[in-house]
Amino acid sequence: MSGIKTRLRIGAALAAILVLAGCGERNKYQPPPPAEVTVAKPEQRKVTLYLEVTGSTAPVNQVDLVARVQGFLEKVGYKDGAIVKKGDVLFQIDKKDYEIALQIAQASQQQQEALLVQAEADLKRKQDLVKTAAVSVAQLDESRAKRDSTMAALAEAQGQVEQAKRNLEYTTITAPFDGAVTARLVDPGAYVGSGSPTKLAEIVQLNPIYVNFNLDEQQVLTFREKLRNHGVTLKDIGPVGIDVGLQTEKGYPHSGTLNYVAPQIDSSTGTLAVRAVFDNKDHVLLPGLFVRVRVPKQLDVESLLVPDVALGNNQEGRYLLVVDDKNVVEQRKVEVGEQVEGGLRIVKSGLKPNERVIVGGLMRALPGNTVVPVTAAAAAEKSGP
Repeated sequence: MSGIKTRLRIGAALAAILVLAGCGERNKYQPPPPAEVTVAKPEQRKVTLYLEVTGSTAPVNQVDLVARVQGFLEKVGYKDGAIVKKGDVLFQIDKKDYEIALQIAQASQQQQEALLVQAEADLKRKQDLVKTAAVSVAQLDESRAKRDSTMAALAEAQGQVEQAKRNLEYTTITAPFDGAVTARLVDPGAYVGSGSPTKLAEIVQLNPIYVNFNLDEQQVLTFREKLRNHGVTLKDIGPVGIDVGLQTEKGYPHSGTLNYVAPQIDSSTGTLAVRAVFDNKDHVLLPGLFVRVRVPKQLDVESLLVPDVALGNNQEGRYLLVVDDKNVVEQRKVEVGEQVEGGLRIVKSGLKPNERVIVGGLMRALPGNTVVPVTAAAAAEKSGP
């Protein structure tokens, strides 16, 4: 019995040793597989570099509507704030007195025309009679003076007719251009134009619209130097496109052209006044708004571009994570330039065009570790439906 018990104890011990040995194999540390990251090569293309400043909108035309003749205001031909067309009747002043004045002036003109006919006939008769000594030279001179005086009176009467016509026209105030009219300042029935012109309202042109902004002296000098280096002038470039965006808009959705550049820098502010004009048919831009302005400063600049989100920042500056030919992550210090459309940023130095830049899975990419690089197109296909 003792032998059997001894053999059982030995077998149990061997079994325990085998079990422990098996557990040891299963608990041995297994390194994780290489992380998968998305990579892309830098984009090479020509880009336009911009200056970004703040500007404000202003109307191309803004005019006070005034009563230039006196009288009772009969009617207002628009609703406050309405959009009107050029020539629309906005205010009407009682015209009866001015119609009568025109009739009187026309009658005076007709009278002087009749007198002139009589004076010219009398002069002609005396010119014929003076040849036969039937009338004296003095009588002839008197007839000629009367004719000339009548001609002057006729000219005065004609001027009075034109003045009466103009005064009659002034009783009707029309829109001088397309635009929006402010609330009326005078109600129908009021007596206007007495003593001095009475302001009735204001009309503001909304389309097109100006955007005014300033460039500081350093920006102006830099821009002029770049033009000189390329041997061109603003005339050689042609129309300069200017883009703007409202404070609530993304990007610069409104495009216009450079319209005016001040001839000199304002010494008190050290800035140059610049103006652009924009089509504003939908009236999105209203006069007096602050806008973000983008001004091109350099065209067709050969650039190496990477997504701005791929760039990191540390105490040494900006860096990128690149994957070498052995799929090992390397942290690369780079010098960057301006951000351009599409969320891309210019890399001035530190990166080659054929290198693979990590643009996705940045948190999984540690410098010195091996990764599994996947192109952006493959990653998109893999994550698709």
